[in-house]
Amino acid sequence: MTIKRHPRNRDTDMRYFITGTDTDCGKTLVTLGFMQLCRERGLSTAGMKPVAAGALRTREGLLNSDALAIQEQCEPPLSYRAVNPYCFEPAVAPHLAAAQADTTIDLDILAQAYGELASSHQAVVVEGVGGWKVPLNDTEDSADLCRRLDLPVVLVVGLRLGCINHSLLTVESIQASGVPLLGWVANHIDANMALAEDNIQTLKRRIRAPLLGRIPRLDNPRADTVSTYLSLPAVATEC
Repeated sequence: MTIKRHPRNRDTDMRYFITGTDTDCGKTLVTLGFMQLCRERGLSTAGMKPVAAGALRTREGLLNSDALAIQEQCEPPLSYRAVNPYCFEPAVAPHLAAAQADTTIDLDILAQAYGELASSHQAVVVEGVGGWKVPLNDTEDSADLCRRLDLPVVLVVGLRLGCINHSLLTVESIQASGVPLLGWVANHIDANMALAEDNIQTLKRRIRAPLLGRIPRLDNPRADTVSTYLSLPAVATEC
């Protein structure tokens, strides 16, 4: 499938795929923070959560709270379905949630939805689901989606016990996929983590990509607050 895109401007257009070391590591926080930084640069900005598992039934249909937060940050505004094409009620692995809903997550549909955003917005921040290799259907996973959309990656590291191993394995898999790793973000999900700074320094020595920010444990995280702890990659990779 050919994805229609508006002409790219290397100095202004930005495209990012946000992945993480695991579920609940802070991908949505970083997505919102990046969107805020893009908006502060005066760019038309879209966020996309291609697949969401864990939603409430409403009069408007199934709605996911993270996708709603991303939708609210889009400028100009977008419909919910433009932001979140696949939404499932149970908070389980996406391919299992899709099977329960008697459907299949189709990367063609996601590529089409992304193409529409990329054709009308200078900045598009796509939040992956779960971790880097979470299955989306019987044969494809989140890494395949990233390659399909031809996007560079930012890795969110959830700082907690075990994060070094999870991070280095994820980086290794990203590199093996042939996808550019633009940088990584340290997110303090465990405020009482022992030797958190030592963990960060270990990862800085071992990950050959810049640290783009450190997000402290926030009681009431907002996009304009999170963005103060982040920086966009120095060079936006052409996609």
